[in-house]
Amino acid sequence: QVQLVESGGGLVQAGGSLRLSCAASGRTFSTYAMGWFRQAPVKEREFVAAISWSGSSTNYADSVKGRFTISRDNAENTVYLQMNSLKFEDTAVYYCAAGRRAFAGTQAYDYASWGQGTQVTVSS
Repeated sequence: QVQLVESGGGLVQAGGSLRLSCAASGRTFSTYAMGWFRQAPVKEREFVAAISWSGSSTNYADSVKGRFTISRDNAENTVYLQMNSLKFEDTAVYYCAAGRRAFAGTQAYDYASWGQGTQVTVSS
């Protein structure tokens, strides 16, 4: 089992930037993929970005490509989500998730453990 703790959320104006962090403990961090998902009010949870165990492979939702960057530091057991050019529609609770396997899946069922979430609010 993996324990995940997100941080870095907050309130930012449209066009601004935030960096989310997610610290993991439990299983050996460098053996599984990590992902970020988000859920806005009255919407279903959706995929945002994922990174393979080594960091060599990444996937992004079309809505964030070119604006968000996922990265990981296996020495620090931490995954990051750099969010630039934020838009009002990026407002959501952001969750990090630990993968069941090494590849960067884009579906919720690819992930076995979830953090508690961190709120990101973008003002227009």
